[in-house]
Amino acid sequence: MTKSTTGTTDEKANFDAEAGKSFAHNVHLEHMGDLKDADGWEQLRADAIAAEEVERSLTLRESFRLYPTAIFWSFAMSLVIIMEGYDTALLGNILGLETYRQKFGVYTEGIGWQLTPAWQTAVGQAPTIGNVIGILIAAWFQDRYGYRKTIMINLVLMTAFIFVVFFSPSIEVLFVGELLCGIPWGAFSSSAVSYASEVSPVSLRGYLTTYINLCWVIGQFISAGVLVGVQDRTDQWSYKIPWAVQWVWPVPLFILAWMAPESPWFFVRQGRLPEAEAAVARLQGKSERITPANTVAMMVRTNQFEIDTETGSSYLDCLRGVDRRRTEIACIAWAAQVLSGSSFANMPTYYFQQAGLSQANSFKLGLGTMALAFIGTCASWITMTKFGRRTVYLSGLFTLFVLLMVVGGLAFPAVNTSSARWVQAAFVMIWVFVYDFTVGPMAYCIVGEVSSTRLRGKTVGLARIVYNITGVVAGILCTYQINPTAWNWRGKAGFFWGGSCFLVLVWAYFRLPECKGRTYRELDILFERRIPARKFKETLVKETDDE
Repeated sequence: MTKSTTGTTDEKANFDAEAGKSFAHNVHLEHMGDLKDADGWEQLRADAIAAEEVERSLTLRESFRLYPTAIFWSFAMSLVIIMEGYDTALLGNILGLETYRQKFGVYTEGIGWQLTPAWQTAVGQAPTIGNVIGILIAAWFQDRYGYRKTIMINLVLMTAFIFVVFFSPSIEVLFVGELLCGIPWGAFSSSAVSYASEVSPVSLRGYLTTYINLCWVIGQFISAGVLVGVQDRTDQWSYKIPWAVQWVWPVPLFILAWMAPESPWFFVRQGRLPEAEAAVARLQGKSERITPANTVAMMVRTNQFEIDTETGSSYLDCLRGVDRRRTEIACIAWAAQVLSGSSFANMPTYYFQQAGLSQANSFKLGLGTMALAFIGTCASWITMTKFGRRTVYLSGLFTLFVLLMVVGGLAFPAVNTSSARWVQAAFVMIWVFVYDFTVGPMAYCIVGEVSSTRLRGKTVGLARIVYNITGVVAGILCTYQINPTAWNWRGKAGFFWGGSCFLVLVWAYFRLPECKGRTYRELDILFERRIPARKFKETLVKETDDE
């Protein structure tokens, strides 16, 4: 590590030599040469403090100048989420195509062609089940081989599994195909968040993690646009073309993943410091203020702090000690995307049709809704910069609660009044905008920040599994709530999701901390001190604190 003048004589006098001994005897780090003794650890600590001081002092403009390649590679690796967003939107809105319902549904007198509630639920939730399987496999693979290889292998699998969906002759085969496609989507969802949170400096972390939500929205927007383009077709290609579009992504994304640098945190956790330094060198611009060696020292210091505080690397460790609280926050923050009503409001085309609008108008409104979601996510970067994560998240949940109650109330006059249906549709569109302005992108940011670095892959994976399980339950409920051959609640379902949104709002007020501007070492210390969520923002953590 490079020499640093940071750190006073008093600070060095207070250095605990036992930290060096503990460091040397750790099985993962014992081969790190000059870090085997207390002197080596003391120098690394000084370098780490220097790097953290610089990183915390960087302005947004300086961060863009010093980390251009980190921004590019984070953006590139996050593009895999477009595929998941595309298919998620496709599953909810392809039901609006008459040809799709004729192929895979049944005819009911007075209602027309519809998928049975059971098969609509099964096909709609098949990718979610696959997601859970994919996340569990990916977490193991990430720990051993890194994020790049995990994404590359799953892109190959994705290409193969699309064939099953495209050539599915029956609803049963379609179910299997969607379940298989869910496996790589699960790997993408956990890998992209972890990678973005690990390659970016503190000042850019929020933007790069919330950008993942933008990729999700872009996928939904493309899906809506493709459906508008095929809605007038009366043959099988009306639903096969949207499926075939998924083959566009894997090859270019595989090339990008192959060229991208691996997360330096991955190398640090494996004790491969030269490779970590090389990865940081690819992510940072050249500057006298901060060097790759010092940045790696900061990572090693944080990693060692977590080892010393008994942070392990298994799924059980996610549920022990202070990491249990961190896992809770990540899980509920992500599940809140569903509990705030996304399963109900994020299928606008089918919902608009069941509310009484024509197929043409429903698809146009669906496309317009996704455009609002795109604008909302971009606008969230402004509010996140000014107010942080907690304030935006809480205000978003409250607004979504109010909108859902309004949608539920409008369901009564909408039964007989066309104008009420249009007003109801307008409020659904406003809901989507507010969601992607607040809760949608903030959840990605919170999940990427709140976990310990040694447990990040597994914590993000568990959070996504909880999100998916919540999505399965919500999807089943929502299908029966909206389907005209089942409960036929239509807009009245807004009352149900408004209630679940309110419960999440209460949880977030008491349990969700503010992580804006905090390094991972600072977050480790705040959780170790068991600081209440509402006091995270004002609690001081010094660069020299090592408890």
